[in-house]
Amino acid sequence: MAPIDGNFDYDLAVIGGGSGGLACAKEAVNQGAKVAVLDYVTPSPQGTKWGLGGTCVNVGCIPKKLMHQAALLGESIHEAVSYGWQVPQLNAVKIDWATLTESVQNHIKSVNWTTRVDLRDKKIEYINGLGEFKDPHTIVATMKNGSKKELTAKNIVIAVGGRPHYPDIPGATEYCISSDDIFSLSHPPGKTLVVGAGYIGLECAGFLNSLGYPATILVRSVPLRGFDQQMARMVTNEMEERGVKFQHHCIPQSVEKLESGQLKARWLNTQTNEQFEDVFDTVLIATGRYQLTKALNLPAAGVTSVAENGKIVAPTEQTNVPHIYAVGDVLENRPELTPVAIHAGRLLARRIFAGATQQMDYDNVATTVFTPLEYGCVGLSEETATERYGADALEIYHAYYKPTEFFIPQRNIKNCYLKAVALRDPPQRILGLHFVGPVAGEVIQGFAAAIKCGITMEHLANTVGIHPTVAEEFTRLNITKRSGKDPNPASCCS
Repeated sequence: MAPIDGNFDYDLAVIGGGSGGLACAKEAVNQGAKVAVLDYVTPSPQGTKWGLGGTCVNVGCIPKKLMHQAALLGESIHEAVSYGWQVPQLNAVKIDWATLTESVQNHIKSVNWTTRVDLRDKKIEYINGLGEFKDPHTIVATMKNGSKKELTAKNIVIAVGGRPHYPDIPGATEYCISSDDIFSLSHPPGKTLVVGAGYIGLECAGFLNSLGYPATILVRSVPLRGFDQQMARMVTNEMEERGVKFQHHCIPQSVEKLESGQLKARWLNTQTNEQFEDVFDTVLIATGRYQLTKALNLPAAGVTSVAENGKIVAPTEQTNVPHIYAVGDVLENRPELTPVAIHAGRLLARRIFAGATQQMDYDNVATTVFTPLEYGCVGLSEETATERYGADALEIYHAYYKPTEFFIPQRNIKNCYLKAVALRDPPQRILGLHFVGPVAGEVIQGFAAAIKCGITMEHLANTVGIHPTVAEEFTRLNITKRSGKDPNPASCCS
């Protein structure tokens, strides 16, 4: 039982060693708190496990970006020939999957090690155990060997994140992999079926296809749900033109392992009621994620969770129990993004231990989908802005553009597109910016700061662009959808 005199083992205990939890722990130490971090990775159904650092470091943002970069480099080798580079036996150029995964995993392990050293240097106790509540101030950690370790804390932060959800169909957990497994897969994935068309599904299918492994995507409803749907169509159009196959309105039925070791997948078209099947080397499940709150024994702490998905309602990161908080992906109606969790965790630690008052601002958070042609955005989608303000109150500026570096290799550019969603009345405050094209993440990051500062179309029109860059295209936006004019470029300098 937790001490009633306030003599706790720690000022703060963080359950979860991912981005948000670690950021909160480190900032708490900076404010003079005594801190412990509990982190334990339950192996995936295929047996994959990893070290300290959470989803982003181990099976998310970092390995995904490295795989994406590998795919871009492969494309660059072929395009280099047009620029005069002599590439012997160009047709023989192919990826070595073992080398790629080894390089990616070596980098991840170095980050794991650096993270552990950082915790040690900051005198944060790292407990490699699966934590759960015994009472509102007491946590019991189950260690690798099955032993129990009990600790008490004045304040507790839940930052356990989530794991991939598997559909309830025959063969799913037995034979399929997820994003937990793809970045360390011991063999080349070969012909791959990706089940799910959210950003994880599209990103994985995109880099696999570009690396030379044919990809098919099962789309249940719409790709990139929650994102601007016009931009989502640009992304999927580009992927289709690169050879990715899309099966729309389809849900998986079963996965069967053949004697050859390959997998026979069956799926149903919900519009036509037709059944389909095909044989693949790999089936990757990307049908969403579930939060790891069930294992926490929240009722023992009195914390209320949302029954349907296990997420916690905590508008200011504080749960219904005043000294228990939550950050990151476990929060209901919050962006599931690493930088969001990091910033929220730091601000929370400052409020708890330094008397600060600044709350996390979850509006206008920029993000990028790292598909072969990237999609970056910040602010409202056109659909959401229309719902909130009405179409008559909006002006939608848009343009297609041709990146200069695409000219020499004669690369297809019809899906390079951007738009600004703005209020119609002067000075036309910008509600959302959307960009499909090269280095979209780098482009949208700077504009995210501008959105925070209240940028208007007048500001944008009076900004001198850096020529010739793709980011410059935002400063040249002048055609509205309402005008009906052709948004295609007249020339590179018009």
